[in-house]
Amino acid sequence: MRKEKEMIELFKNIVMNDDNIRLSVLEGSRTNKNIPKDYFQDYDISFFVTGIESYKKDDSWLEVFGDVMFMQKPEDMELFPSELGNWFSYIMYFNDGIKIDLTLIPQNEIDEYLSNSDGLVEVLIDKDNRFNEKIVPSDKKYWVKKPTKREFDDCCNEFWSVSAYVAKGLLRKELFYALDHFNQILRPELLRMISWEVGIREGFNFSLGKNYKFIGNFLPEDKLEKLMNTFSQSSYKESWESFELCCELFRAYSKEVASSLDYDYPEYDEKMTDFVQNIYIKLSEK
Repeated sequence: MRKEKEMIELFKNIVMNDDNIRLSVLEGSRTNKNIPKDYFQDYDISFFVTGIESYKKDDSWLEVFGDVMFMQKPEDMELFPSELGNWFSYIMYFNDGIKIDLTLIPQNEIDEYLSNSDGLVEVLIDKDNRFNEKIVPSDKKYWVKKPTKREFDDCCNEFWSVSAYVAKGLLRKELFYALDHFNQILRPELLRMISWEVGIREGFNFSLGKNYKFIGNFLPEDKLEKLMNTFSQSSYKESWESFELCCELFRAYSKEVASSLDYDYPEYDEKMTDFVQNIYIKLSEK
């Protein structure tokens, strides 16, 4: 596998040998000093170009990056409509294990790019000196943020509202319906609440990573095991047990957050729990 230094030099050489590429930046985890480097990190690159259509006509110019094993062009797909406007991207896997996510951006959209940037940007080549000041990559946009009273209640409200959908689906034997609500809404709200509790303990000045991937580093072993057990969903019985465990964890963490921030803990937790236990379960037994 090619080393990072070798790849950065490759990107710079490609830019310097193509007059239509005016600016190149490295983005994402490889610019983030708070994330340990490993072999699995992608190279997220953006080239700001003139004549973007000329690049889209023929993919042979991409051979300069290496031996492409697999490629996806998201903006050239029918099933998944483009969301990047005039931008065009390539997701490329190479035979040596390297993965490059390359985005071509019209050079006149630099200001738009910067206004929507997440802050994890490192300039590699700037031919036209578009940047008067050095950009320092920062993951501050992804730091855990202290919730307002309204945000705390919204999180609780969404969790307990959707809990009824999960219970209903499981009791009806509609597993995919139930698990979609569980995995797409219930657990993300649980993770959000846990992240707030972690922030209260550790400070609101760091990121837990994309999809909360580092959250386990801040949890006691027993709580982490319970959280992982909420993913046990291979049967209706396991799914119901995971659902109850998810509710238990959410209740525990939300009470801790409420107490620490002096927020009111919502009464509808108990009401919705009773509703599920006393109405849905009884109806399913008839």
